[in-house]
Amino acid sequence: MPPATAANGWINTLESDHPDVLAKAHQIMASIHYCTLSTCSADGLPWVSPVFFAYDANWHLYWSSTIAAQHSQNLDHNQGRAAIAIYDSSVSEGSGKGLYLSGSAAEVEPDRVLSSMKLLFKRAGRDPKRTPQDYLEASPRRIYRFQPQAVWISGERLAIGNQLVDTKVRLHLRTVLGQQV
Repeated sequence: MPPATAANGWINTLESDHPDVLAKAHQIMASIHYCTLSTCSADGLPWVSPVFFAYDANWHLYWSSTIAAQHSQNLDHNQGRAAIAIYDSSVSEGSGKGLYLSGSAAEVEPDRVLSSMKLLFKRAGRDPKRTPQDYLEASPRRIYRFQPQAVWISGERLAIGNQLVDTKVRLHLRTVLGQQV
């Protein structure tokens, strides 16, 4: 498993299971409430959307959006393919840490809407007195679930000549989840 180099896209795999790296990843997920959801239309037009999210023990991310939203339409027309970045945009240049996730997203199944609502409302710190019916059938909104297939965290910046190069550490999902994936 090589360290981050230009040949491997500056991806470090030596620290994929390191407890400190995993703790930082968990801290980012827990402390930041908005992510940037990246989707692509069927004809290749990229789109990004900031969304408030909640997550479960399997690192599935949940959010509520309208069916007509561009990102919802893109998910529907592009086999749910998506990428997500979670980061604190308020820190100074060069000091940011973030998570990068690649995977797929879809509407939550009707029998899982209530549990997904509870995750979202708990994370928001409020209960808007909605019912599952507010996200089903004729409702214009749905709850979506993103399932990661790959996860990276910001790595160390490397000095290359007079430049600093950002690196990433690819995390092993089995370690992140504490189970075999």
